[in-house]
Amino acid sequence: MTAADGTGTIRVLIADDQMMVREGFSVLLNAMPDIEVVGEAVDGREAVRRVRELAPDVVLMDIRMPEQNGIEATREIVAAGGASKVLVLTTFDLDEYVYQALRAGASGFLLKDASARQLADGVRVVASGEALLAPSVTRRLITEFSKLAPAPRPTAQAYGDLTDRETEVLVLIAQGLSNAEIAGRLVVAESTIKTHVSRVLVKLGLRDRTQAAVFAYEARLVTPG
Repeated sequence: MTAADGTGTIRVLIADDQMMVREGFSVLLNAMPDIEVVGEAVDGREAVRRVRELAPDVVLMDIRMPEQNGIEATREIVAAGGASKVLVLTTFDLDEYVYQALRAGASGFLLKDASARQLADGVRVVASGEALLAPSVTRRLITEFSKLAPAPRPTAQAYGDLTDRETEVLVLIAQGLSNAEIAGRLVVAESTIKTHVSRVLVKLGLRDRTQAAVFAYEARLVTPG
């Protein structure tokens, strides 16, 4: 894995209003040979500013912060078009605010009580360009709160541009399958699936697999339940 700065080290920014959380995560992550915490932020507004200054590979983003919350900060960071990926932190899994953060462009989420290994692995997954989507709890979160979505996103024309196979791949992404699992299901090469996934993201204007899953639920391609 190579980080955005070309060193092979994943550069992380931690945004949380609790000093103990920031310090604890910093200690855990800095103990990893391939991860470096390059900065901290105490609220969403500072997180946005620090992302512009430091261009980290991954932002660990708390949701409930003063001044500007993590959802708004995530939306600004993603809209800026940089390479930084957002990994949302939450204290409990079935959290409506986490779903809103995923809609805003976060690449996944972690519980704050995650182990050191889960934390480091989550950072590595997101930094690699994948989305932290595999855990069943993420699918449950998307399923539950997509029922409350106000309306499907205004991308009907883009959705119509998908081929039948691309639509099929999109549905399987929303079900939490990896590229290898989708390839096995459709009996094609994994490289072919990677191509389909890339085309789906481009056609729908989506950032990653998590965004694709959210879109699929909101477009009712996958029935919540």
